[in-house]
Amino acid sequence: MSSHRLRVFASLACLIASSAASAGEPVAQVRVAFDRDGIVATRAEGLADLATGRKVTADDPVRVASISKLVTSIGVMRLVEAGTLDLDADVSTYLGWTLHHPRHPDTPITLRLLLSHRSSLTDAAGYYATPLGAPLKTILDDPKAWDDTHAPGTHFRYTNLNFPLVAMAMENATGERFDRLMHRLVLAPLKLDACFNWASCDDATATRAVVLYRDGAVVRDDNRAGTPPCPVVVADGEPCDLTRWAPGQNGALFSPQGGLRISANGLAKIGRLLLNNGEVDGVRLLAPTSVATLTTPQWTFDGHNGITHEEDTGGAAAKAFFCRYGLAVQTLATPMRGCGDDPFGDGVARVGHSGDAYGLRSGLWLDPHGGTGVAYFATDAGGSPPGAHSAFSRIEETLADGAPVDEAPR
Repeated sequence: MSSHRLRVFASLACLIASSAASAGEPVAQVRVAFDRDGIVATRAEGLADLATGRKVTADDPVRVASISKLVTSIGVMRLVEAGTLDLDADVSTYLGWTLHHPRHPDTPITLRLLLSHRSSLTDAAGYYATPLGAPLKTILDDPKAWDDTHAPGTHFRYTNLNFPLVAMAMENATGERFDRLMHRLVLAPLKLDACFNWASCDDATATRAVVLYRDGAVVRDDNRAGTPPCPVVVADGEPCDLTRWAPGQNGALFSPQGGLRISANGLAKIGRLLLNNGEVDGVRLLAPTSVATLTTPQWTFDGHNGITHEEDTGGAAAKAFFCRYGLAVQTLATPMRGCGDDPFGDGVARVGHSGDAYGLRSGLWLDPHGGTGVAYFATDAGGSPPGAHSAFSRIEETLADGAPVDEAPR
């Protein structure tokens, strides 16, 4: 095919996709079903890049949003097994400064509380825009960073800020930059072509990125030229010089709360690791007891002991989105009135995590008893209507159960 025809084809694909955007349809969607032994079914539809007409595949890296928290927690457990971190020690020990609720200074905040969103922190003072070379600690000086009415350990409040603090503890305990540390602890041993905020990925991987859109407009990862020139936030006029990084200063730089770029097939491997109690394809990454620690709920909604939706992405739904939560692991299908945490609609208590950011909806869910799981994502899906039987969106319910797609991708 001539270059002219290729350009025409790409332009037509982009035009068709853009017209579909007005109908609220996702740009791309991928669903990978797996069991303990491997992948059993794959569906990939739509475009990874509207501008070029490149079709999406299950091997293309995508920013999976808050599923990143689950993978970060796996890294934490590797350090716990090594004796480098303690889930129940005062995290101030690792931070090098005191992290205590101003109204409850005698109550220690631990990694366990941070990972399970029971730290009493909020996202109201921000969490991701602290630039390279600036201390994230200053956010904690803002009274809005703290829940005035609840002491640490007494209340669930989904808070992204918890995870930059976890990353800072990891960095100080090891002396390693968070993204490189996660590559050493998790991504490299599992042979995953993945990274946090692109710095540890090569150009070839970056050019295969799934572009994220909101209402047809690019919001993240249009990486046709390779890895982004600067993978972190920098202040206006400041150079993007990562030699300025210092351990434990700013754990938000590489987005432990949402910045993992990984393919759906890569997520499936993470799921199989958990299904197999810490081992996958001959690689033992975690002890079975560590997997149990991750997946056992630390909090269960009792009607009043937590905020059951993510405040950062909008208001509360009619049904509760969060009803059980472990160490960066959700448990679905909580058998309690008012809980809407079952996008599958079958009452099975799956574990995993959801993702919602920059128009993307994602999920990694596994049934430990049945030995099966699913990883999925859809882009430009922020306008998906509410689900039919849960607090999840319609596209998430569709991708969860593998039903025929009624929100056709473009």
